[in-house]
Amino acid sequence: MTKFLAALTASLALTVMVTPLYAAEPQVTEGFINAPVAQVWRIFTTSEGFKATGVAHADVDLRIGGAIRTHYDPKGSLGDDGTIVNEILAYEPERMLTIRIKQAPANFPYRNAMKHTWTVIYFTPSGEMTHVRIVGLGYQDDPESLAMRKFFEQGNRQTLDHIAKPFWPLCAHCQKEAEAAAKP
Repeated sequence: MTKFLAALTASLALTVMVTPLYAAEPQVTEGFINAPVAQVWRIFTTSEGFKATGVAHADVDLRIGGAIRTHYDPKGSLGDDGTIVNEILAYEPERMLTIRIKQAPANFPYRNAMKHTWTVIYFTPSGEMTHVRIVGLGYQDDPESLAMRKFFEQGNRQTLDHIAKPFWPLCAHCQKEAEAAAKP
């Protein structure tokens, strides 16, 4: 028994020495969109809808192994070196979408870090609104991965705000707050 415990301890110590102790925390961005979950789901899962995220061009092939191809430059075209391709890893309609970067634009500075990451997007009904939670996973503690995490922290916030803005302030609660604030 003592030999077994010694071997187990040595094995665990070797694993700890070879494997990083801690990966970086997940990158989480969340917010509310004043629209029903079905409508918000269509924004993330249809070619026309995805343009509401702020991209100029989008093509969505919603299936496991399918792709979301996007381009931010209105002068660019899908398939050129500015195209972003996210592979669809999994989805549950109107609840969850999991993607990973398959191809980044030519000028994307985090090529090594992106190989280890994936993103899960959760859609939760909240009354008349939808709570969207974007969780970036697989980040490491190295400088490139941490810089990419910060890049997506800012980018995901900007994307959620861009999607939400056309729906402001359509919910009943938001409308009452706006009316109350407008009264002298």
